[in-house]
Amino acid sequence: MTTSTAPAIPTPSNDVANSLSDMLLPVVRSPMLDRDEELFAYELVFYRQGAGTDADTTLSGGIVSGITDGAITRLVRGNRAFMRVSRSLLLEQTDILAHTPRLGVIIDPFQVRDAALVQRLQQLTLRNCPLMLDLGDVDPAACEPHGPLEPLLRLARYVRIDAKALDADTLTARATQLYERGLGVIAGNVDDHLTYGRCKNLSFQAIQGRYLLVPQQIEVPVLTPNRLSLLRLMGALQESHAGPVELGEIIRDDAVLSYKLLGCVNSAYFALPRQLKSIQQAAIFFGLARMRNWINTMALSSMDDRPPELLRAALIRAHMCEKLAHGMPTEQQDMAFMAGLLSLLDTLLCAPMEFVLSHLPLAPEIREALVEERGPFAPLLEQIYAWEAGDLRTNHMQPQNIRKMAGAYFSATQWADQVYSFAEQRAN
Repeated sequence: MTTSTAPAIPTPSNDVANSLSDMLLPVVRSPMLDRDEELFAYELVFYRQGAGTDADTTLSGGIVSGITDGAITRLVRGNRAFMRVSRSLLLEQTDILAHTPRLGVIIDPFQVRDAALVQRLQQLTLRNCPLMLDLGDVDPAACEPHGPLEPLLRLARYVRIDAKALDADTLTARATQLYERGLGVIAGNVDDHLTYGRCKNLSFQAIQGRYLLVPQQIEVPVLTPNRLSLLRLMGALQESHAGPVELGEIIRDDAVLSYKLLGCVNSAYFALPRQLKSIQQAAIFFGLARMRNWINTMALSSMDDRPPELLRAALIRAHMCEKLAHGMPTEQQDMAFMAGLLSLLDTLLCAPMEFVLSHLPLAPEIREALVEERGPFAPLLEQIYAWEAGDLRTNHMQPQNIRKMAGAYFSATQWADQVYSFAEQRAN
């Protein structure tokens, strides 16, 4: 018997589930990675719905609520984070910002002309609130002592420059100049691997951009033995004749994977009614398709040669895709999860998507979505891609759908962070 009334993916306990409704702001966390491709900080990118004072007031109120009730802290897992906020919020909510020391503020060069705001920024700096000056492509001549930006440069702890807008020589000169001032320099708008290649050996404290989600162009793809083993495991899991016993046998020899999987499923976060002691028990409890999704999730998350934030992004896509598939038949919801999870497989394995998928016996609907951008799951992935990019102008992003996406995104980040925390562990 393999059927179950359990949800497609284990749901969090009531306390955690209630907290998920706290964060319905349209926001995406954009990672900044250090030289070792570890997380340095997140930027919280809030998307304004509409224009004018009312939209600013609504967004500012939501940000204040997110800070005070801890939803923003949960969103970034307590890590360092930066965000842009409105002038009114900066002037009126200094105490809230100052009491969250790992939450910094992004400021822009034009704000140097606002005397009242500069005074408030000085107060924030004295109270140890980190400021990041987003220079963009501003000429470094404006950054010389007594130059127009000097008041902001003295207050800033970090400076971000637009790596995509600058040629290689200018990028090197600006990064070096700002670094020698004692500032932490961030490379922004690094959206391709060519730009990333120019940045990674310069004096940057962190690099930020869409490059992380973009596969590298490789003329002759080669899969390492570890990656081939991963694909063999995922391929074996897709075999339709595999029952609960067979699933247990497929990963029986991988003690670490079994340990992580059972530890995660049995964690307090999911509050199961009883402890599951084997993969076979878990497969019976959740159902075969759901358990295959879980094993694939933990296997992918255990890759130790790829940036952790890339792995988290794949998990977030999987959970969001499944959420957006609600209303479809259960079988399609399971496939939607896999479509989201595998949507970064080419980036994770450093090989073209068609080449990678040739090693996996996937359902046609999943393959169509990932390779041909058609079929029932293609619109779901399109919505997720637009959300990640901050593009709320698509036909999918009506106000009611934005709220739905915001809830799905926050829920997905919490789930992905929980799952990945177990994937990082090592068996005793």
